[in-house]
Amino acid sequence: MPFRHPDRSHDLSTRIEHEVRERLEEAIDYVCLDALVRSRRLRGLPPPEAGNADDRRAYTEHVLAFLDRLRGTIDPTAGGDERRRSDSGGGAEAQQARLVAGQVALARSLPDYWQRFEAVSAVYLSDAETGSSGAERRAASGSGGEGRGLLARLFGRG
Repeated sequence: MPFRHPDRSHDLSTRIEHEVRERLEEAIDYVCLDALVRSRRLRGLPPPEAGNADDRRAYTEHVLAFLDRLRGTIDPTAGGDERRRSDSGGGAEAQQARLVAGQVALARSLPDYWQRFEAVSAVYLSDAETGSSGAERRAASGSGGEGRGLLARLFGRG
């Protein structure tokens, strides 16, 4: 598979990081959109709509909740200072960027990262289907932010 980094003048490490980030963002989009659809179905609501601000906000909350769960499960060694730094400042978009960057670093360093990712995804989706996910409660708090990747394009933000 050829590397798709738009600027081929970058070194191999940068191009690999770009590919890992792109794959990770797409996987996160898939899991979080699926979780949003499952949780809405559980509550008897229609599927999310691309132009609906509440649906975008709920999706963003799913992304943050899922990334937080990934961080806590895949990297349980992250200390309190690191977690506070990741959670502070810049709003949901900055927090999401920091969490994704941390996952990119883990994906590049852990040989079984994607197996762990799949395991966390399965539990998260199961929770969304049974209504025990915290993303809907966080969505009600009014936190906003922007997503990236496939769903961002779907919602017209990319």
